Amino acid sequence: MMSASRYTYLGPEGTFTEAALRTLPEAATRELVPMVSVPAALDAVRSEEAAAALVPIENSVEGGVTATLDELATGTPLMIYREVLLRIAFALLVRPGTKLSDIKTVTGHPVAQPQVRKWLAGNLPDARWESSASNADGARLVQEGRYDAAFAGEFAAATYGLEPLVKDIHDAKNAQTRFVLAGRPARPAVRTGADRTSVVVWIRDDHPGALLEVLQEFAARGVNLLRIESRPTGEGMGRYCFSVDCEGHITDRRVGEALMGLKRVSQKVRFLGSYPRAGASEVAPPRPGTSDAEFLAAAEWLARCADGGTGQ
Repeated sequence: MMSASRYTYLGPEGTFTEAALRTLPEAATRELVPMVSVPAALDAVRSEEAAAALVPIENSVEGGVTATLDELATGTPLMIYREVLLRIAFALLVRPGTKLSDIKTVTGHPVAQPQVRKWLAGNLPDARWESSASNADGARLVQEGRYDAAFAGEFAAATYGLEPLVKDIHDAKNAQTRFVLAGRPARPAVRTGADRTSVVVWIRDDHPGALLEVLQEFAARGVNLLRIESRPTGEGMGRYCFSVDCEGHITDRRVGEALMGLKRVSQKVRFLGSYPRAGASEVAPPRPGTSDAEFLAAAEWLARCADGGTGQ
């Protein structure tokens, strides 16, 4: 049964995803349900057991979160309506009384490892790393005695009866993770002027310049790309789709025309939404010749030419 008041997220309790979700004002009036994985969180939305799901999609150190990119590219379509940026710093969580010299095994989410690799090499060079489903799940496994320590948010310590032995661990001082709130397809979020549009593009066939054809649809219209990432389609070696984020909203003429161009030259395009960019209240003005007014003026000029005008 659909629950409009329920949001799911990558759990269990105490994950960075939960912390990001709780920054949204609407989270205060929703039932927040932890799920065991990104696919499980999104599938709850597809099955109408939840109205939306918050999942990690990109990290400033490790790059794209492949589980999320692949889930959004396949299966029943979903749409992104919000994004959240969260600064990421880890604490080394241990059972009470554990000393640094006691730690032989550590765990955490796979995306966490590149963010603490240098700290590990300098402080626990002999400790064995094993990945867990999430950072909070790693904390749970430490609570159960399966590992000596976990890298997680400091806020997870109380939930699992652990202590932060070391705080504010990060190899990159300004590390951030971007999370997206995905729901069932509907009208995109309202244009703010500081927006992001996300799509997945499948090229028709593998030939020289195939990716360039995709990029030119954006470049020719002055649309700035924020991220592009290839993902295997599972259809054989060398078969890829491209996850693309660009500046702007689908209702911006330059973005809308770029998407129409993609649709013409590509095998398939999946629109994932246009939504406000977190932390971006202002963006650079459109390049000359790419504003809505200039697109409209060009369309009016073409109509006059077609109607027998001089075209001047």
